[in-house]
Amino acid sequence: MENKGSDEVEKLKTKFLSVWHNVKYSWALKPKTSFSRNSPVLLLGKCYHFKAEATDEESLTEASVEDLVMGDVDAFRRDFASRVWLTYREEFSPLPGSTLTSDCGWGCMLRAGQMMVAQGLMLHFLGRDWTWSEALTLQPLDTETWTTTAAKRLVASLEASLQGAPGPSVRNSSPQAQALSLGSAEEADAHLKEMYHRTLVSWFGDSPSTPLGLHRLVRLGLTMGKQAGDWYGPAVVAHILKKAVEEAMDPGLACITAYVSQDCTVYSADVVDCHRAPRAERTSDETPDAPTLPQNDHPVHASTLPESRAVIILVPVRLGGEKTNPEYFDFAKSILSLEYCIGIIGGKPKQACYFVGFQDDSLIYMDPHYCQSFVDVSTSDFPLQSYHCPSPKKMPFSKMDPSCTVGFYSRSVQDYERISQELSKLLQPSAKEKYPAFTFVQGHGRDYNLSAGLTPEKREWPFIHDPRRTVTTVGDFVLL
Repeated sequence: MENKGSDEVEKLKTKFLSVWHNVKYSWALKPKTSFSRNSPVLLLGKCYHFKAEATDEESLTEASVEDLVMGDVDAFRRDFASRVWLTYREEFSPLPGSTLTSDCGWGCMLRAGQMMVAQGLMLHFLGRDWTWSEALTLQPLDTETWTTTAAKRLVASLEASLQGAPGPSVRNSSPQAQALSLGSAEEADAHLKEMYHRTLVSWFGDSPSTPLGLHRLVRLGLTMGKQAGDWYGPAVVAHILKKAVEEAMDPGLACITAYVSQDCTVYSADVVDCHRAPRAERTSDETPDAPTLPQNDHPVHASTLPESRAVIILVPVRLGGEKTNPEYFDFAKSILSLEYCIGIIGGKPKQACYFVGFQDDSLIYMDPHYCQSFVDVSTSDFPLQSYHCPSPKKMPFSKMDPSCTVGFYSRSVQDYERISQELSKLLQPSAKEKYPAFTFVQGHGRDYNLSAGLTPEKREWPFIHDPRRTVTTVGDFVLL
């Protein structure tokens, strides 16, 4: 009886902690994000205009995206809400090397990194023009919606705990795709892409068996001296993501890999090798029913597999000293204006965000600081709604932390050659800038012997330590 009583107390404590997480890590109670009606909005290479037809100046003031009805607002909302949103979760199985069952308060950089890789996979499998059919049906995370949902969840959970019954299920009814009539090629294509969409999201589920989930990332972090509950910087996360993509056993991920720059330098020969090198033969019992996903608009043939591997390029950089140098604002804007850019992970000090666009001098980002319940992605009809964000957030460039990682997607060797040429021109330093944010160099990194003798911990750094020079360390970076 004593054990039973203590179990009930623990259940109640868990439920109250769950509600507290939703209060502390919910940004839904903050005011709506305002957008100018007269300035274009850039979202991962797509440009949207909210220009109003009214002529009186009072009507041309800023408005929240939910209130705007002119121009490309619906197109922007559909595009933004179609990006994969990965946030704090709770009530999943304990993370490797710990008893933690939630990443609330510490896992935001890992979540931001997951979102960036998810965007790369979306470009690979679905293309930049794809949008989710249910994107505009998502409810905004406003005060009323959050309060109602939280209250209902609290009451239902407490009642279930007291009665010894399971809490409310997170599963929805079968997705619309299963009821879709495949009467035309367009409908069949939409159905197929929705299957790819669901499979892609499932790779980031919070269970030990998912290839890109939090459990896998934490396990890889252990090899770099990071524990569950530690702060992960953008450079360390880049290396963790690289390993996760490289070592993924799901056959659907065999046609894509990842590369991390060294010392703010992208070595072209290394990237080309990533494109060309065939991946090891894989077999996996983790996801036996997952479909093998073809590349969007590029059918995969057996003879072309070794040459068709795509690469997610991750470049850890530092855009200033203690604060972001304003001279890099235009650089960040230029990067986010490219369709092959998969975003920037960074944020405020100790508070990570995933930057996906901008308007004027403000960054548009997806915020992982929102605690949601565990979703079992092993079921065929798991709900997708909590993996898509209806409400964009904005942050002034001046508040951006200088430590960040920039991501790009390259489909082929030819694609990379074009990307490197375009970025090299963009990275030319101006009269005010003494150094580019990063550079492209021909050859392999090993030709320059940059990492000889480095410990695994030091290999995480994007800047290579030279003992002959005086340095000051800041977070994941060494400032020369």
